[in-house]
Amino acid sequence: MRPSAVLLTLFVAFTSVAAQPTRVDLLVSPVWLASHLNDANLVLLHVANSEDGKRDYAKAHIPGARYLDLDDISVSSMNHTDSLMLEMPTAEKLRSQLTALGISDDSRVIVYFADNDISPSTRVLLTLDYAGLGGRSSLLDGGLRAWTAAKHPLSSQPAKQTLGKLSPLRINPVITNAAYVQANLKNPRFHLVDGRAAMFYDGIQQGMKPGRKGHVLGAHSIPYTEVTDDKLQLKSPEQLAALFIKAGVSPRDTVVAYCHIGQQATAVLFAARTLGNPVLLYDGSFQEWGRRSDLPVANPSEAKKK
Repeated sequence: MRPSAVLLTLFVAFTSVAAQPTRVDLLVSPVWLASHLNDANLVLLHVANSEDGKRDYAKAHIPGARYLDLDDISVSSMNHTDSLMLEMPTAEKLRSQLTALGISDDSRVIVYFADNDISPSTRVLLTLDYAGLGGRSSLLDGGLRAWTAAKHPLSSQPAKQTLGKLSPLRINPVITNAAYVQANLKNPRFHLVDGRAAMFYDGIQQGMKPGRKGHVLGAHSIPYTEVTDDKLQLKSPEQLAALFIKAGVSPRDTVVAYCHIGQQATAVLFAARTLGNPVLLYDGSFQEWGRRSDLPVANPSEAKKK
């Protein structure tokens, strides 16, 4: 069978996986959002990844959007020597944080990124999925850039701050830890993906300090920037399937991803969800793994020197 035919067969297998949210469920277009902007149950979240995020939001955002910083829905320690950044809060704390954003049991939550990085928004979406709200949460494809390119209106008026009403969260176990990753490194249905840039995966440059260079032994590389095109829109199903196939991921395999601190990897996991794959985030990521000498690391750049 020719390589192109093999790829087509595998792509069909990818897109036939059922019983999970589909690409149509997980992505909305600017046209869709414009037509639903006044829905009573819509909660629109403006996510930025810059120091000027709040200032930029005050200047221009999609009408009705609330500003969200990742610190609002995570726990971080600045003591990087022995603590971790961007960890998931307790269920009750997360519930409180989500209701403060106006999210209720019947909310339709749309998340969009306001700058040139999709990963803060996909981290928000993974958090919503963890909270049991993944079936009612979607990403605005292309973010604020796509909205403005379509000539839809912007606003400088802050959103009305109302509290949501959420039942106790039904946690969806999409977060895992180092012990689980280590125990499954030789599991054929477990596929570990490194979402960092190739220079970190290859050990050319060090990421978090203190720590080692390289990647988790056995992990494949899918830099998170490869899941979007030059307009920051999610690549086609065919293109995404090809990325995962190249990394050895089969249609029903669980994709477990990590990065520096558990943010960039969520873009890879979001792409995997649109293909129907079960996903898990190793939240401690290489910040934890890289500084533990008892956990195996591969460093291609050092291997080449020998």
